[in-house]
Amino acid sequence: MDEDLLDSAQQQAGRRTRGAARAGADPADASAPSRPSAGRSVLRALRGAALPLAVAVASALLSCLLMNWMKTPGETLAGRFHVWDASFYVQIAESGYPHGYTYGANGQLSGNSLAFFPLYPLLIRIVHLLTGLAFGTSAVVVAWLCAAGAAVAVHHLVARLHSARVAGFAVALVFCQPMAVSLWIGYTESLFLLLAAAALLAVRKEAWVWAGVLTCLAGLTRSTGVAVAAALVVGVLLAARRERSLRPRMLVGCLLGCVGMPVYLLWVGLRVGQLDGWARIQSAGWSTAWDWGSSTFDFLSSTLHGADGWVQVSVAFVLLGYVVACAAALLSRPWPPLAVYGALILVMSLGQSNYYHSKPRLLVPVLLAVLPLAEALARGRRPGAYLALAWIAFLGSWFGAYMLTVWPYAI
Repeated sequence: MDEDLLDSAQQQAGRRTRGAARAGADPADASAPSRPSAGRSVLRALRGAALPLAVAVASALLSCLLMNWMKTPGETLAGRFHVWDASFYVQIAESGYPHGYTYGANGQLSGNSLAFFPLYPLLIRIVHLLTGLAFGTSAVVVAWLCAAGAAVAVHHLVARLHSARVAGFAVALVFCQPMAVSLWIGYTESLFLLLAAAALLAVRKEAWVWAGVLTCLAGLTRSTGVAVAAALVVGVLLAARRERSLRPRMLVGCLLGCVGMPVYLLWVGLRVGQLDGWARIQSAGWSTAWDWGSSTFDFLSSTLHGADGWVQVSVAFVLLGYVVACAAALLSRPWPPLAVYGALILVMSLGQSNYYHSKPRLLVPVLLAVLPLAEALARGRRPGAYLALAWIAFLGSWFGAYMLTVWPYAI
């Protein structure tokens, strides 16, 4: 029996070799697996991006419809994409940063655009120069392109860690969480989410230099870039432990990833003449300072004890929901770099003092919080899972549209 099988295999190999020789190919390559063509690879990549892009488009459409329905008479929908801090990014793109501190009429230090990191304004200016669009329009174009890229990056990351089905639900939950509307306005949420997810994906692939570059760019986008840097370091340490060596590419990736945010903070410090200048500006303009979560605890305690405003109560439950979801995700022992990244985003957002109604927006890029529900929906029966997802999408999108159009304070 074994000799018959061996003879059969040899005859098939001989036929492949003779066929290759007749075609003018190297017989040595006859038994090698054929490589996919470039066109086939592109087609496969487009198919892989179709679902997350469709989710992103549906999210944008739903948010726009709800905002258009809620806006006050005489107000334009386009105006809602340039509210609050968006004006600072446009100002930086137009005329650069101020040369020092800014003071109010009473002589006290006030916030200025030095509090905002440079990558997003730089991209706004590039789009403006390439297209001739107004700076405000360019800001929205950058945000929308980054949101589309973020959907694809998140999908690829979660598909590598779990499955394509879980990844589809995860993208949908990211784009319909309570303040996901901030992904479509002139803020840095979409850019940061894109860079964070892409950096984590590069860490997963052990493309260390690319991971370092993307992490550095995340650090030039928001202060929470430190969470991405920590995830990169954890990924490098795990790989070094497994391989029992620290290769040069790992070191280069770590060094690149850890310089972005410190370089900008140092530049601001030198510009204003005080190394803690960035923190001073943040505190003066936005009451933002690290307080170990005491302000968040006080807000939750006072709100749940006797607040009568529905926004306060809903924000309190949203924050508690993120905490519970992240805790549930951590109990399932996720991939360590993602666990470190998500936990740090959560801690940094809740551990500092700032406006309570801004905290749900700061938690949009956390990623870790959507995994337990995404896994549960992926395990459920399709009609029920899709119906539950549709209801979640409506509630989250409605909340974001309300906060952006009806709520009179900054998000």
